[in-house]
Amino acid sequence: MNKKVIIACTKCGSRNYSTNYKQAEEKALRLELNKFCKTCNTHTPHKQTI
Repeated sequence: MNKKVIIACTKCGSRNYSTNYKQAEEKALRLELNKFCKTCNTHTPHKQTI
């Protein structure tokens, strides 16, 4: 089952992306992508928020 998740910048905490993600059975796994942050003006790692 796909779930809509919010992705936030690890540097500034800006929540500027959302995506659909098939969540694994383990809750410990979080989606992490390298995306462009408009606030930081650079590519930074973005992690799934709770």
